[in-house]
Amino acid sequence: MQCEVCGREIIGKPHRVIIEGAKMVTCGECARLGSDYWIPEKKTLQEIKPSLRKTVKSVADIRRESHGGSFSRSIPSEGFEITEGFGLIVKKAREKLGLTPEDLGKKIGEKESVIKKIESEKMVPDFRLATKLERALRIKLLTKPSEPELDKPVSVIEREKTVTLGEIVNLRSGKRRRLKDEGDNSIS
Repeated sequence: MQCEVCGREIIGKPHRVIIEGAKMVTCGECARLGSDYWIPEKKTLQEIKPSLRKTVKSVADIRRESHGGSFSRSIPSEGFEITEGFGLIVKKAREKLGLTPEDLGKKIGEKESVIKKIESEKMVPDFRLATKLERALRIKLLTKPSEPELDKPVSVIEREKTVTLGEIVNLRSGKRRRLKDEGDNSIS
């Protein structure tokens, strides 16, 4: 054991003293710097019991861990998007039901701070949380992403999106011709 003041190895019995309001374990020499001796408090049975409760897991927690996370419903989380403006939608629905962020959090098993972050859109809810919010507030947050137009062949869609070098040259030469036709001799 080392002295908490000088750092040397304590030979013999350690001294428990109070130095400037701090309880410290010191060697014999540094014990003179302190004023009173203190005795470590032993925990009573009542203090030990609440800590034991925290280590016991519920059956749902154990099942969730054995399945590698939260239970997933038959609807896969992939292929869904969160609606734009989800924060305002959640806030309006919550207020319409007369719930505070704390009440909504308790209802769906989340913290109040999580609800506030979602409402301010500082946090985007994952699939599980979005479905909880949808059920509790009776709103729609998850949507399927819009599919690209498949009426036209792919080559036509790609052709409309890209600009070729020939088109750029034609645009520049057309601009120069217009400027010459208007009587402006400067070419930029």
